[in-house]
Amino acid sequence: MNFETNMDYTLRLLEEIINIPSPTGYCKDVMSYIEKICEEYDFKVQKNKKGNRIIEIEGADNSYCIGIPVHVDTLGAMVRSVNSDGTIRITTIGGNMFPTLDGEYCKIHTRKGKIYTGTVLSTSPSAHVYPDAKEKKRDEENMMVRLDEKVKNKEDVTGLEIYTGDFISIEPKFTITSSGFIKSRYLDDKAGTACALSLMEMFKRLGTRPKYKVKIIVSSYEEVGHGCSSIPEDIDELLGIDMGCVGLDLSCTEQDVSICAKDSSGPYDYDITGRLIELAEKYKLNYAVDIYPMYGSDVSASLRGGNDIRGGLIGPGVHASHGMERTHVDGIESTIKLMYAYLTEL
Repeated sequence: MNFETNMDYTLRLLEEIINIPSPTGYCKDVMSYIEKICEEYDFKVQKNKKGNRIIEIEGADNSYCIGIPVHVDTLGAMVRSVNSDGTIRITTIGGNMFPTLDGEYCKIHTRKGKIYTGTVLSTSPSAHVYPDAKEKKRDEENMMVRLDEKVKNKEDVTGLEIYTGDFISIEPKFTITSSGFIKSRYLDDKAGTACALSLMEMFKRLGTRPKYKVKIIVSSYEEVGHGCSSIPEDIDELLGIDMGCVGLDLSCTEQDVSICAKDSSGPYDYDITGRLIELAEKYKLNYAVDIYPMYGSDVSASLRGGNDIRGGLIGPGVHASHGMERTHVDGIESTIKLMYAYLTEL
């Protein structure tokens, strides 16, 4: 099989989508970017009511359909209220680990289309001023945003047209090292999204097609649990592409494609998982089979939503998920190869 991936394309794509802010509920810009990619490769894309995009790739046999759910929504925050000193009180979007946010740069996206910069800080931000600066718990109640504007009170902030409900995104700090490591926030799941979207480039460049019809579902509410709770009726099975877990007694490394046998929602389909293992062995891919102890995916959401499908889950190993994440070019490439093999050799 021709496994000629175009990693330069995939990594450029990954950097582009990571640098487009998309906290859950605020994915319009990244979805517009994805639509342009679909137009470039001449693939049909549809939008459902909640804003997910569905990209269709015709197969040699269109009587059966495989869905590939990925998600571009990320963790983030929202303006909860404005404090009397002009700082912003926040509410979390998704499962943020607040200690990792202390000192991070952010952007506030207003409904008027303005973007302001700031920094996420503890409410006791200075070791020279606050006796509890080092020990204070970093959680939602004790964190704030310091705006990079000349504001001294609540009225100054509302004068900037910043209001409750405005979205806050965290700077991802995307970096690729000379050793192939990719460091960034939001590799969950923009790394998986880049892998899935690379299929379009790969099928076009190689002049091939999947055995069955494929629908890539780019979801926008995964981080809050219901991204793919509803899917197109013609989908028979799902192969989710999301981050693989690294740590504790798990086998996966950042250089591997992780095959998930079970997560918090229960076991994935036995036959799909077995076939993925067979293909990884056949093509000598770096892979691991693991059980994710605290995890749910868009495949899980689809099953909970009552869809009559079976599902599997793979993805590149990602260290320090929901913090300053890291994966490796090798893990991303192995994920693309396993996806391609599964879709063309079923």
